[in-house]
Amino acid sequence: MIDGLTWTSVAVALLAGVVALVAGVRGRTPSDITVGGLALIELFLIALGGVAIAAPLFGNPPTGDLLEFWMYLGTALLMPPIVIVWSIADRTRFGTVALGVVGLAISVMIVRMNTIWFG
Repeated sequence: MIDGLTWTSVAVALLAGVVALVAGVRGRTPSDITVGGLALIELFLIALGGVAIAAPLFGNPPTGDLLEFWMYLGTALLMPPIVIVWSIADRTRFGTVALGVVGLAISVMIVRMNTIWFG
């Protein structure tokens, strides 16, 4: 894993989660900004997956449980598309809050993946 990419991903996930939560609390329905924030998180997760595949080839193998790492990454990759579809179907403030909760949850998952990778 690359620390810079990891912590940038955490920052983006936190920012997207907080923005969506604040919008949801204020009664806003899902918008391009809140949905786009989760789409951006998905792109960062795909990049993290690519780095996780390439890193062992360049001398940076994981020190923790590899299965646990991939389960976290797989779950994190599935969460944004599912909640985006849900928020588009549920055009209420609760759809926006769900976007925020998933953004915050993914930020925690990325930190956990980093901990697993570096032991």
